[in-house]
Amino acid sequence: MSQTARVLTGLVAGIVLGILLAWQAPDLGLRIAAIVEPFGKLWLNALQMTVVPLVFALVVVGINQASDAAHSGRVAQQAIVSFVILLAAAAAMTAVLAPLALSMLQPDPAVAAALRGHAQDIATPSGGWADALIAIVPSNPFAAAAASAMLPLVTFALFFGFALTRLAPEPRAQVVGLLKAVSDAMIVIVHWVLWAAPVGIFALVLALTARAGLGMLQALGIYILLECALYVLAVVLLVAVAVTVGKRRFRHFMAGLVPVQAVAASTQSSLATLPAMLDSAQNRLDIPARVSGLVLPMAVSLFRITSPIQYIATACFVAWALGVDLTAAQLATGVALSVLVSMGSVGLPGQAIFLATNLPVTSAMGLPIAPLPVLMAVDAIPDVLATVGNVTGDMTATAVVAARSEGSPDAS
Repeated sequence: MSQTARVLTGLVAGIVLGILLAWQAPDLGLRIAAIVEPFGKLWLNALQMTVVPLVFALVVVGINQASDAAHSGRVAQQAIVSFVILLAAAAAMTAVLAPLALSMLQPDPAVAAALRGHAQDIATPSGGWADALIAIVPSNPFAAAAASAMLPLVTFALFFGFALTRLAPEPRAQVVGLLKAVSDAMIVIVHWVLWAAPVGIFALVLALTARAGLGMLQALGIYILLECALYVLAVVLLVAVAVTVGKRRFRHFMAGLVPVQAVAASTQSSLATLPAMLDSAQNRLDIPARVSGLVLPMAVSLFRITSPIQYIATACFVAWALGVDLTAAQLATGVALSVLVSMGSVGLPGQAIFLATNLPVTSAMGLPIAPLPVLMAVDAIPDVLATVGNVTGDMTATAVVAARSEGSPDAS
């Protein structure tokens, strides 16, 4: 049985048993929830312990990977700029639309009560804008790490990562290599913990549904619809960018894009779709090989357009389900961090990437992370659309870079 199937089995079993208990024996359900919940929290703690070293390593390594890529020529520099702009635009779009869409729906009070009882205390902004500004830069990065304060930790990682780019190649390579090894080791730990995912998710979902009943199932349906709608909108907007900024005729671009999207939907892997993207870019869209041959492999390595959409939408859903109104500062924090985490985490495998990347963004926005494993279990449903969105972003970025580099003598 695949990992996804095992996780979904634990999810379905927890939902079914929890709903039955809430319907037939609510008092017994509450007692059982109190018994199984500590096991779910234990599993969640095992995941959370990897977040601080993983986020620090991902940000530093991502900065240096982007720096290396940018030094390979003007086309590569234009690609990096295009990636960052598109990622930031996707995150900002989600930060505006996700809360707006969710505000049209009324969260179930039983779900909010279950999540609040299940999660740790919710951090609330205090002290005004001055304290929030001061908190961005840590006076002690080790204290920030110990407190799992993601925003000041990421600020230090940014300074550290950019400082490494100014060092001589040999010492820089040693430090980056060490942090890459730290990142890989954290992912190994996440994979170990994910072996117990069916049990951990079963315990978490059972405790939630025993308290919230059918409301939890309805909330998960809203989460799936929200992500799918945002992914579809992103695809539409990316095509518009290819036509306007990338200077591609609509029919011509779609003739080259649709076959790539079909491969992406069937493989659910941007890397596996790379040969089809290269073939379509060069033979259907007439993009020069010097551009597509450089930008598309870079995009597969550094650029996943749906990642910030997922991070922000997930955090907004958690806030909505809990009845928490996100401030502009919280949303801005999520947008900035989602771009950084996204560029540093491309290539991480499977469900490990959902937890490893959503945990820091949700935490930095002051929200509890307890609902994330449950959302991870259902995220396999919109994942097909996510892959289609990612390859659409790759092709759009390539078209944009090709349009900007026309007539440039720098093909390196």
